[in-house]
Amino acid sequence: MDRIRMLSTLGLMGAMRSLSSTYEAATGVGIDAEFAPTLALLKRLRDGEAADLVILTREGLDEMIAERRVLSESAADLARSYVGMAVRAGQAHPAIGNEAALRRALLAARSIAYSRLGASGVYFAQLIVRMGIAAEINAKATIVEQGFTAERLISGEADLAVQQISELKQVGGIEVVGPIPHELQTPAVFSAGRMAGATHAAAADRLLRYLASPEVVPVLRQSGLEP
Repeated sequence: MDRIRMLSTLGLMGAMRSLSSTYEAATGVGIDAEFAPTLALLKRLRDGEAADLVILTREGLDEMIAERRVLSESAADLARSYVGMAVRAGQAHPAIGNEAALRRALLAARSIAYSRLGASGVYFAQLIVRMGIAAEINAKATIVEQGFTAERLISGEADLAVQQISELKQVGGIEVVGPIPHELQTPAVFSAGRMAGATHAAAADRLLRYLASPEVVPVLRQSGLEP
């Protein structure tokens, strides 16, 4: 049986776990998937790690195409993802519907967990600079090197967690408050491509076609992504 090795950004972890088991059952093709932030994956790929298929942010995939590690003709945009905010289950949901409300919520929080390596963390760091509250927020922030920021809500280290909504939803015992106002963010686009040195090229191409097909849309939506 073919086994496809896939490296995927954390934002698609929920959707990919569900889609992989469906695909495996339907085709008999196994998928060995590993999940990490895009920046961590880019470093691993540049260090020579082998894979058949990668799912990265569109910018990350374009870098891999420019370096001839991923075939440009194989690239497919899979989903859009918005950055959102979560609280521990049962906690009051702060108003974050506009910039003024968001500013109040961020300044009132005891600590805010955000990621260092993920696209959401890079975006949030820029956002608080733009809002003029970076010093105050970073003085009390809980910076997560890798993994899910919402886990810091469960441990009690933070009151608010910021990450892609699809990543927040991976953690039990929390509630997603909603997206950061859409006018303040550009959604991340997650895209897939086949590695130039893929061992199972044909099988990877078939999996790519499935992941870019309309039949996966309900699973993407359920995990907090937009097709």
